[in-house]
Amino acid sequence: MTSQAREGSIEPEMDAVVLRGPQQFAIERVPTPHPGPYEVLCRVEAVFICGTDPHIIHGDYPGFWPRTYPFIPGHEWAGIVVQLGKGAAELGWRIGDRVAGTSHCGCGYCRMCASGRYNLCENYGHEELGHRQYGHYSQGAYAQYVVHSVRSVFKLPPTLSLEEAAGMDPASIALHTVKRAQVGPGDTVAILGPGPMGLLVLQCARAVGAGRLLMVGRGDRLAMAARLGAETVDYSAVDPVAEVRRLTEGGPQVVIECAGTPTALAQAVEMCHKGGNISVIGIPLQAGTLPIQKLVLEEISLHGVRANRGTCVEVLPLLANGQISIRPLITHTFPLRDFAKALEAFQRRDGAMKVLLKP
Repeated sequence: MTSQAREGSIEPEMDAVVLRGPQQFAIERVPTPHPGPYEVLCRVEAVFICGTDPHIIHGDYPGFWPRTYPFIPGHEWAGIVVQLGKGAAELGWRIGDRVAGTSHCGCGYCRMCASGRYNLCENYGHEELGHRQYGHYSQGAYAQYVVHSVRSVFKLPPTLSLEEAAGMDPASIALHTVKRAQVGPGDTVAILGPGPMGLLVLQCARAVGAGRLLMVGRGDRLAMAARLGAETVDYSAVDPVAEVRRLTEGGPQVVIECAGTPTALAQAVEMCHKGGNISVIGIPLQAGTLPIQKLVLEEISLHGVRANRGTCVEVLPLLANGQISIRPLITHTFPLRDFAKALEAFQRRDGAMKVLLKP
């Protein structure tokens, strides 16, 4: 099929969530984008609100995410390919392909991209050199249609629903987080923060062979972790460091920090076993202090995590066979036109976990 095969069925305008400034957003009719070389235009069937999105909407990363306005956020999505840019067909893409997207697209030729670490692309922010980060500074998927590079969309297994596939991006980040922590068969893993990412990390750690899983948190989200098989530590009732160390006889081999607070990061170091590994996916908005002496003298390895490098293709079979499940985390569904209500539900956290939008 040519890139024009379904041109007539694509509306010239689409609904999209458009940011005009910090906390200034509305559903607007905007021109439907067109794919360039080695890009595809996709009809968005399902898109989740990510924990980063409210910060982008509130303007917490000025001049970075987004770099300019107007801007369309959103990056956890799945849909159908409806138009092919030049060269996409030659690479095996077809109109009608069911796909899910990820936010990062490296330039493809810098040193980090050449070594496979495209999530750390040295040309970050330079779209003219081929880099994209969709929904962060490149236009995103809170819309009826989205354009992506073929490097950042992935064909779906036939048994995986589009709603669950929209969770591929956070699930792939969770898997990358677990791999960065070097979780091995039989390891004891403590996770701080039972939000959506923490619960996906929990499932990924089990999928790669963790022997014991502890979750530190409180409330309904901690109860969800228990239902997913974790031993739980309520930090509002006990000292989480002392309790985790007591339960694990000196600390877990792996600690994964998903809460995104300076306090939680310091606690992760304090509870980790000698020679252990810590992965950090939460991004604190304020600086904190770490127990550096323990980190150094006990040879604890601290790993930062930025998105993922190549784990989308790895996580899709795990989603398809049920070893990792998005379905229990989907608590709310809204049409795209009710985005303001969906965002309010997500931020209120009154039972909300993964909030799904249907464009």
